[in-house]
Amino acid sequence: MDEIVKSPYKVENITLLETIAANLPGMIFQILQRQDGSVFIPYISSGCKYLYELEPEAVQPDFQVLCKLIYPQDIKAFTESIAVCRTTLTPWHWESQIVTPSGKLKWIQGTLQPELQAAGDFLWHGLVMDITDRKQAQEKLQESEARYKAILDAIPDLMFRISRDGEYLDLKSEGANITLSREEIVGKNLQELLPSDVAAISQVAIAKTLDSGILQTCEYQLPTSLGIRDYEARLVVSGTDEVLAIVRDITDRKQGEVALQNLAQKFAKAFSCSPDSITISTLQEGRFIEVNDSFVNLSGYGRDEAIGKTSFELNLWVNDRDRLNLVQELQSTGVARNLEIDFRQKSGEIITTLLSAEVIDLNGIPAILAVHHDITERKQVEAQLRFCAQRDRLLAETLVRIRSSLKLEEILQTTVTEVRQFLQADRVFIGLNNANLGVKTLAESVDPQYPSVSGWSTNDEAYLQELRNLLKDNRVRVVEDVTQISASPKVKAHCQKFQTKASLAVPIMLGDELFGALIANQCSGPRHWQPIEIDLLQQMSEQLAIAIQQSQICQKLAELNTNLEHQVQERTAQLQQKMQEVENLHRVKDVVLHTVAHDLRTSVMGNLMVLKNLLNQGVESKGAREQGSRGEITASLSPVLPIPSAPLPLSHAQSSIPISRSIIERMIQGNDRQLTMINSLLEINSCEKQGIEIKLEPLQLSTLLGECSPQLEPMLTQNQATLKNLVPADLPLVMADGTRLQKVLVNLIAHSLHNNPPGLNFTLSATVEGGMIRTQIQDDGVIMSKVECDRLFDLHVRDPQDCCSTSIGLKMYLCRKVIKAHGGEIGVMSNRKRGLTFWFTLPLATSSATNRP
Repeated sequence: MDEIVKSPYKVENITLLETIAANLPGMIFQILQRQDGSVFIPYISSGCKYLYELEPEAVQPDFQVLCKLIYPQDIKAFTESIAVCRTTLTPWHWESQIVTPSGKLKWIQGTLQPELQAAGDFLWHGLVMDITDRKQAQEKLQESEARYKAILDAIPDLMFRISRDGEYLDLKSEGANITLSREEIVGKNLQELLPSDVAAISQVAIAKTLDSGILQTCEYQLPTSLGIRDYEARLVVSGTDEVLAIVRDITDRKQGEVALQNLAQKFAKAFSCSPDSITISTLQEGRFIEVNDSFVNLSGYGRDEAIGKTSFELNLWVNDRDRLNLVQELQSTGVARNLEIDFRQKSGEIITTLLSAEVIDLNGIPAILAVHHDITERKQVEAQLRFCAQRDRLLAETLVRIRSSLKLEEILQTTVTEVRQFLQADRVFIGLNNANLGVKTLAESVDPQYPSVSGWSTNDEAYLQELRNLLKDNRVRVVEDVTQISASPKVKAHCQKFQTKASLAVPIMLGDELFGALIANQCSGPRHWQPIEIDLLQQMSEQLAIAIQQSQICQKLAELNTNLEHQVQERTAQLQQKMQEVENLHRVKDVVLHTVAHDLRTSVMGNLMVLKNLLNQGVESKGAREQGSRGEITASLSPVLPIPSAPLPLSHAQSSIPISRSIIERMIQGNDRQLTMINSLLEINSCEKQGIEIKLEPLQLSTLLGECSPQLEPMLTQNQATLKNLVPADLPLVMADGTRLQKVLVNLIAHSLHNNPPGLNFTLSATVEGGMIRTQIQDDGVIMSKVECDRLFDLHVRDPQDCCSTSIGLKMYLCRKVIKAHGGEIGVMSNRKRGLTFWFTLPLATSSATNRP
């Protein structure tokens, strides 16, 4: 207060201000803002502590302390409003939230009155009030109004304020389907807008509501663009002589009620007309409340007999436990579906049904709505199907045993065992009909408590013939009760001895001959044999006939096999002898071939030496030079030549014989061909016995072809032929035996030279195809047919008149053997116009190792 007294601006009536401030829920203050921008607070009331939770002494040094308490989102607007007030010198009004130091959120309302002082300073007179309660009340009021408005807007019904005399005072039509506007309704009377009957009903309801003060309801119909609609009006008193009418469209509800009535009628019809039995009974006792006609037909009980009785009193449950399980399931889940349950009819017959049930409420009493679908026939059909499946399985297994086993006794014993188990019969056996042995049991399966027929026999031929006739004449003998048939005393005595009460016998026929019978006996009592059981035994008898025939055939085969083994042994011994003879012949052939070939080779080589020597002598002799024009050579018989040692009665002059040079050359060529053929024969024989030995190594094909030139050049020159080499130098390496591969190339070219006139042109090429190098030798000579091309590399003797010599043919065969040994292929094809193309393939050096023969 000392600062206030010392202030150059003295606050007048300060006592009055303090008195007012003490009675206000707020704060009074003065702020002085000098021209230099400094702020001085001449006065601040004690309401500062109530409002801001700060002492006045804490605020006077720095008024910004209060600004810092303003809600952060309002600070910007607060600053802007202060600036506007200072600029325009207009009063300042402000509402905002503040957050006190203790964390309370308050609403405040502030007012400032700016006053410009003579010295140019601004003096602000201000008042800050706590309006939190008012704001909260406003918010609650707004929330309440919004809530009521939301409720009102959510109500889709029409609302009218109507006076006692029927005048429309106001309405609420938002969300309602109405075609008239507000102006067309307010101020009008009921009689003007509604049909006369509806207006009269409404007028009576208004009067009752105002007179009694109790809510009144009335229903009526109005024609609309959507057709006739049903409405319900609920009227309550809303003021003096006026009511509030809430009008709702109940067309859908009315239609639903009608649909519900129709549904109830349909349910009643479905209940009564359903082909399945439907009952309604109490949950706890099972007392029948209602049953339909199908229940009467299914159970045999009339409606009067069933209604009011429990299912236990009618003895419907075959197993009482089924009812307990049904109730437990309904109590836990409320529903049961497709329970397979046996029921007892009034006649005592057992039927099977699928039971489905649900718990329903009948006037507060839990009841069971149950539907019973009779599946007795279906179960019987299923049992029949299972019976058929078992029959088919038995037949299939018997057939498998017959096909997979040759042991007849085992087949027959297994068959009677399984048939007895399948038929549930007391005895099943197979009897043999034999003219010498009489009747004999081959296999039997019998219940231990009944006598066996396996040891029974008789020598009474008349009795045996009677048994045979019973089967042979009737094919299938069905006896359901032996006491009811006409039979001889011996047959009846037989049945009595073996306790046979019923019998089913099926003959086993082998063609037209009666082999025996498959017989089933019932010893416990008479039995009705089902058609499917008779059919089973008939089919089993057919399978047994097959098994017996198979056994007989096997016995015959065993006998034939024994004889066949003796024959095979004899033929084997003969074959071995013949093979030994053939082997001896091969040895003789090899000896002859080598002996003859070597002798021929020595003779041919001797002839060649003589002929070549004679040719050379003739060229060097003077006589040859003098007679060169005639192309003759004088052959002088000298001791050097292979001539007879006996003296000749000729003079020396007469010993010289003139021989044409061409004859000698032809003789040399013939001997060369013979020598080549002999060498080829020896080489082929060696290849066939020992195979071709090759030494594989990586080779450059172009280099290999170059090494062949010395061998090819004389042949090409002699035949005036040319060879064009188009093999690329950069081809990959091949795996080959160079020496043998050169022979192949020479033989292929020699073949074309020998079978064509001089002047032949060759083209040599090579390409890489599929991991192999394919080499081709093409000429422009004569062509061959496809048959000749296919047989060129085969080993066969050609026609002597053929243009291809035998020696060359042998070389072609050797060429193929060499290429095959390398792992390649060889062939020849005739060109379109003229000439042949030889080709062969060789593996690359990177390929896997080739197979050697």
